[in-house]
Amino acid sequence: MDNTAWDTTAALPEWGWGRLLSEWGLDPWLFVATVWVAGLYLVGVSTLRRRGDAWPWSRTFFFVVLGMGSFAFATQSGLGAYDTTLLSVHMVQHMILAMLVPLALALGAPVTLALRTLPPRPRRWLLVVLHSRVARVLTFPPLTFTLYVVSPWALYFTRWYDASLSSTYVHEMMHVHLVLVGSLFFWPLVGVDPVPGRVAYPFRMLMILMTLPFHAFLGVTIMGASTLLAGDYYAALREGPMAGWLPTVAADQHLAGGILWASGDLVGLLLFGVLFAQWVRSSMKEAAREDRRLDRLEVAARARDADR
Repeated sequence: MDNTAWDTTAALPEWGWGRLLSEWGLDPWLFVATVWVAGLYLVGVSTLRRRGDAWPWSRTFFFVVLGMGSFAFATQSGLGAYDTTLLSVHMVQHMILAMLVPLALALGAPVTLALRTLPPRPRRWLLVVLHSRVARVLTFPPLTFTLYVVSPWALYFTRWYDASLSSTYVHEMMHVHLVLVGSLFFWPLVGVDPVPGRVAYPFRMLMILMTLPFHAFLGVTIMGASTLLAGDYYAALREGPMAGWLPTVAADQHLAGGILWASGDLVGLLLFGVLFAQWVRSSMKEAAREDRRLDRLEVAARARDADR
């Protein structure tokens, strides 16, 4: 991994959806990180099963397959190969990293898994972190919401995006940043881990709904912007060997904004559905607990009456 500019003279074949599978590459740093994170999770699941404890298969699927699998797909597949060539491809990658991956990781409950499998001392360390002031600040809902909605604007309307095209290090850190900011926002909302920042379900639903117009407005702004994002960089690509098949910079940016707009709404509605299902399930569990409590009170009352 270096810190040099991307080679705008290198030629990629004409983009098509088939390139998602035919242009797989290997980003060593992100690949190793993916394998380690998924591997540690699977070690935890194996530890639970060896001692006879159950762990829902759905959580393993969400974290390993959908979460880390989507991260690998977004960064190692054709999306990763073309994300510095077509802004529209980058935007698909952006939405996977910022919304789908954090949602799946949160549903995988890795903190709960760690608390159940770590040795006593590391477990105490983790509990100290979870109850620390830093954790409470980083999961404070107004802060996480602000970070989540402001970050894309900061990415595309400052020099940050240009820097990500001129430095492989900044480019990879951008990928990690999208996942981290998304995780800070989604973990307390849809996750099942005992993390700070959890609020009542109506407020969670409100926060999800509030993100929809921000994504839509950003998408429309990018579609209609008179200033091209990283215009010099993308213009240079169209003077090289890929000039024959690359769309105009303006057309590609218009498509990218549309992708952000549409996919943001779709994933937002998916999140709304997940939250609603969790709310219903939580309400049913609470009603069952209340029924059991009332049953116990009734049994105790009958026992007292029988003793009289």
